[in-house]
Amino acid sequence: MGNQLLLVGSIPLDTVEEVMRTFGAPLGPYLPALPDGEVGERRSWVNRFGYLLFNGHEDLETLRRPPKIGGVEQLLPTKRSEGWQFRVRPGVERVRFGLPGLRLGYARDATNSYFVFRTLRDKGVLPADLRFQVSIPMINSVVRPLYFPEPGDIDKVRPGFEEALAAEIEVMVRRIPAKDLAIQWDLAGELLAVYGQPGNPPSETSIETHVAPVRRLSALLPNEVALGFHFCFGTFGGWPAFAPSDLGRAVELINAAVTAVNRRTDWIHIPALDRADDAFYAPLADLKHGDARVYLGMIHSMNSFRERLAVARKFVPDFGLGAYCGFGRTPPEQLPQLLADHLKAVELLNAA
Repeated sequence: MGNQLLLVGSIPLDTVEEVMRTFGAPLGPYLPALPDGEVGERRSWVNRFGYLLFNGHEDLETLRRPPKIGGVEQLLPTKRSEGWQFRVRPGVERVRFGLPGLRLGYARDATNSYFVFRTLRDKGVLPADLRFQVSIPMINSVVRPLYFPEPGDIDKVRPGFEEALAAEIEVMVRRIPAKDLAIQWDLAGELLAVYGQPGNPPSETSIETHVAPVRRLSALLPNEVALGFHFCFGTFGGWPAFAPSDLGRAVELINAAVTAVNRRTDWIHIPALDRADDAFYAPLADLKHGDARVYLGMIHSMNSFRERLAVARKFVPDFGLGAYCGFGRTPPEQLPQLLADHLKAVELLNAA
């Protein structure tokens, strides 16, 4: 099992098999686990829940939906200011979701993708010791003030969504052998919140607000299942969705999350901006990651890659590499270059 590269999740190809052959075959020897590319509707990350889960729920009212373009309905917003928004109906104290284990689609898609993964691994297309990776947005990236702006509503929706996600996890760990499975928690909304997003309630800046669901859901994973974290600055509207002055608050959230799970953490993915100054990376010296492998999201802006690699090593001497995020919003024609950049990054990592 490799530890030099990490793929965060989304890859804009048409099928799981295409993802695994195109990226898994050449990169597999360097990876601890391989995602399925989040093909189809999962490519939009959490935006799909606007039309698949929340719109039409009997306990919710739709306040805003993406505007039509040329008279045709739009299910996915093209900009943040035109995204879905909802409010909880008067008198509802807790919003819950039916069809446990099926409603969110994670368990269904993971089951189908695992079959493709196992078949390709058995054929020798993928390394024999590679795990199958399922990347899942954490609760507060899905249910956040951006989508539920009414005061108090997120507290009525988050417990029910967590209940639905717990049911999906329980199905996954029943269907996929623990020794083959890796779960990655994606925390983008959480990272933005702890840095202080304008308009958020004060509780959203609290580390514990975002660590609590991580603690509860991680407890559902058998010890044999690998656990990873992806922290992100976001790509909706262009990367980065926000650009902090340094990684200080990110390190605080990471340390708290790793402590909270009270079990082995296998990897931590941390984004890196296109900066080569000490100030941005210096908080990494305070990282408390235990035995977890650190992956820095530095595979971008390759003309400055060597400089950023050298600066980061002052504060984290040993780490692997990844892109800053998944590729779901990347034009497919750029994928060959992205693949070449990953292979070049391994070469430079080993040479440095």
